[in-house]
Amino acid sequence: MISSKFDVTGKHCIVTGGAQGLSRGMAEGLLEAGCKVVLIDVQEEKLKQVVKEYQDKGYEAYGVAGNLADRQDINRIAESMDILEGKLDVLIPAAGIQRRHLPEEFPMEEWDLVVDINLNHVFIMIQNALKVMLTQSTGGKIITIGSMVTWFGGTTVPAYTATKGAVSQLTKSLAVDCAGRNININCICPGYMDTEMCANMTQARKDECTVRIPAGRWGTPEDLKGPVLFLASSASDYLNGTAIPVDGGYLVK
Repeated sequence: MISSKFDVTGKHCIVTGGAQGLSRGMAEGLLEAGCKVVLIDVQEEKLKQVVKEYQDKGYEAYGVAGNLADRQDINRIAESMDILEGKLDVLIPAAGIQRRHLPEEFPMEEWDLVVDINLNHVFIMIQNALKVMLTQSTGGKIITIGSMVTWFGGTTVPAYTATKGAVSQLTKSLAVDCAGRNININCICPGYMDTEMCANMTQARKDECTVRIPAGRWGTPEDLKGPVLFLASSASDYLNGTAIPVDGGYLVK
């Protein structure tokens, strides 16, 4: 018999960037475990297709389209959450983008876009979520998404590296303020994952990364389902402010 500590049935959740990639994998893991999940994404048509696919399987999936680089639109999204009936148990502000340029050539408009989505949207979504979670006797769980570049630099991705490092530090700071108020906030740091974000990497660079992964393969969205369910459940009630690598051993080699 599975311990009830890992039971997330009936929890109300939000996952941003949920139409594809790791975000979709995490949302899917929650849906499979019996959660009610709102997926937020800017890709409206793709989002509709994904939500329909899950609803056809009998899952409680809902979609809200919105631009997470626009602060006003994020607030509009937060105000349109009637779907959740005023209850929010789990927030995963997972949407993220990456832009590759040498630092001396990095366009400032792309820098601003990466910062808006990878960092600013994360804080704004958390701020809105806390206003709900802090009124609940059950508190809440917040799961942020870092990266391997939380610990070291990445080539030609200065904005991505800066924002992922910032998300990890933000997680720690918020944990200090929230741990005594029944809110858990932790950061998952995926390693090299076989998703759309890495599609533009050269094969030579992919091979170079694979050699360093002790598990011998890149990760997939499926690999994040377990960690997410742990952090979304009461099994992680005494865990706060951590950055958890999910990387096949990449970081320790």
